Amino acid sequence: MTSTVPNAVETAAEQQPPITMFGPDFPYAYDDFLAHPAGLGQIPATEHGSEVAVVGGGLSGIVTAYELMKMGLRPVVYEADRIGGRLRTVGFDGCDASLTAEMGAMRFPPSSTALKHYIDLVGLKTRPFPNPLAEATPSTVVDLKGETHYAETLEDLPQVYRDVADAWARCLQEGADFSRMNRAIRERDVPRIREIWSKLVEKLDNQTFYGFLCDSEAFKSFRHREIFGQVGFGTGGWDTDFPNSVLEILRVVYTEADDHHRGIVGGSQQLPLRLWEREPDKLVHWPYGTSLKSLHPGGAPRPAVTRLHRTAGDRITVTDAHGEIRTYRAVVFTAQSWMLLSKIDCDDELFPIDHWTAIERTHYMESSKLFVPVDRPFWLDRDARTGRDVMSMTLTDRMTRGTYLLDDGPDRPAVICLSYTWCDDSLKWLPLSANERMEVMLKSLGEIYPDVDIRKHIIGSPVTVSWENEPYFMGAFKANLPGHYRYQRRLFTHFMQDRLPADKRGLFLAGDDISWTAGWAEGAVQTALNAVWGVMRHFGGATDPANPGPGDVYDEIAPVELPED
Repeated sequence: MTSTVPNAVETAAEQQPPITMFGPDFPYAYDDFLAHPAGLGQIPATEHGSEVAVVGGGLSGIVTAYELMKMGLRPVVYEADRIGGRLRTVGFDGCDASLTAEMGAMRFPPSSTALKHYIDLVGLKTRPFPNPLAEATPSTVVDLKGETHYAETLEDLPQVYRDVADAWARCLQEGADFSRMNRAIRERDVPRIREIWSKLVEKLDNQTFYGFLCDSEAFKSFRHREIFGQVGFGTGGWDTDFPNSVLEILRVVYTEADDHHRGIVGGSQQLPLRLWEREPDKLVHWPYGTSLKSLHPGGAPRPAVTRLHRTAGDRITVTDAHGEIRTYRAVVFTAQSWMLLSKIDCDDELFPIDHWTAIERTHYMESSKLFVPVDRPFWLDRDARTGRDVMSMTLTDRMTRGTYLLDDGPDRPAVICLSYTWCDDSLKWLPLSANERMEVMLKSLGEIYPDVDIRKHIIGSPVTVSWENEPYFMGAFKANLPGHYRYQRRLFTHFMQDRLPADKRGLFLAGDDISWTAGWAEGAVQTALNAVWGVMRHFGGATDPANPGPGDVYDEIAPVELPED
C-alpha cells in the first residue's frame, strides 16, 4: 500500500517546502553544499597531485573520487568486481540491449536531493516507478491466504486494508510525533528536529519495529499487524523489517523515502559509470579534459584490495590482488564494512577498538531478485470477462512476495521482476539456480493468475541475484537491530578525525552502511561528501566560509550521544 500520513500533514504540506533527507540524525543540507558556487573546498597547492586511495567503485566511492579529483588530488580507485556496486544494471543474453534488469537499487525517492544533484549532473532522466498502488501502476493485486483482491487505488481494496493504513498513520502520530517531525524536516528547523529526535532515540533505541506496533493502541489487532507486515506501506510488505530497530523505520517514513519512487531511465549503473568518465568543467591542478577514467592506466580501476595496514610516518599501505603494494597518506574505504573482517587482511591498528566493535555488530539484510524478459507488456491486455488488466503488480504471501511489471510502451519487449524478496524469504531461494527459481515463481503466480500463460511470453533466460551470496557484499544493506544506535553513531562520525588518536587517522569510512539511511543511495552520497571533507582537512585544506561543510558545523548538529555506562 502507499504510505499514509495524517491528513493534516498532507494538507499542510501543500504550502510547505518539499520533504528531503535532511536528518533526523544529522540535519545537514548536503544538497545546498553541492549547489553552492564556492564549491566543496580546496587544499594547499603544495598538495596538488597527491594520491588518495578509494576502496570500492560503487556510488559512494565514485562520488568521493570525483570530488577529490576536482580539488586537485589524484584518487586511485580499487574495485574488486565492477564499477557501480549495488547500482548494478544487467542485460539478457540474446535480447535487445534496451532490455535491462536492476539487480540492486531500482527506485529512488525525490527526497534524495544530493543524489539528484549527480543524476542531473550527468544528464540522466528518471520516471515514476510502478510500486503497489502508485499512480504509475495501472493496477495492483494483493493475494493473501488464498484470497485475491484487484485494485487500482486503495479504495478498491476491502475495508480492512484501509483500516490497516489508518492504524499505521495513527501509530506514527502517537508514537513518533510524525506531524511535527515531518514539518520540521520540511522547514529544515534544526532545533525542533533535534529536540524531537533526541527524545525518540533515548526512548526507542531498544525497541524493535514489531514491538513499536504492538505498543500502539492502533495495532492491538494481530490481524492488522499481520496484514501490515505482508502488504505494508510504500514499497510493499515490511514484516522482514519487524526485528530491526524502529529508529531505522522512522528515518524512512519521516523523509518519505518509502514513497513517490522514480527509476533511472536506462538503468541506475549509468550514474557511477558516467561520473567515472565525466570531464568536469571546473578542475584544480588537472588539465581540462581530465576524468577519473583518464587518471587510471588503461581506464580501469585497480583490482581488489587484499590487505590494509599502517606503516611508518602515519601512512596506510594497500596491497591489491595483483600483489602491488602502494602507500598513501589517506584512504577512503567505501565497500561493505564486513569486508574488513573477512576478505581483507587488516591490522588492528586501523581503527580504535570501539570502531572495530561497531563494524563487527553491523547487521545486514539478505535480498534476492529474479527477472525475465518478455515479448511485450501483455499484462495491459484486458480480460474480456472482468474488464480488468490480466495481470498486475502483485503483493502476496506466496514465495514470490513482490512481482513488478516494467515496460517502455505497449509495442516493445518488456521485463518482469518475478520475485523480490528479503531476509528469510530470500534465503529460501538461495540453493536454487535461476531456472529452478523461475519454475517455482511461475507456479506461484499461476495460482494467482490461472488464466494467464506467462511462460509463453518469455523470450530469454532469467537473471537473478542473492546479495547475501555475493562475495564482495555478503548482504543487501545494513539494518540496525535494537541497541545498535551507538555503533552506527561511531561509524557515521568517523570522518571527524580530529577526535581520534593521532595514530588512528587517515583512513576514512564511507558508503551507505556507514550512513543513517542504509539501502538508500542518498546515504552513499552523504557519507562520500563527509569523507571528502575529512580528506580535505587531512591535507590541510578548508571550505569557503560561505559554504561550510559537514565537519565545519558538526558541533551544532552532531548526532545524539547516548551514555555508554
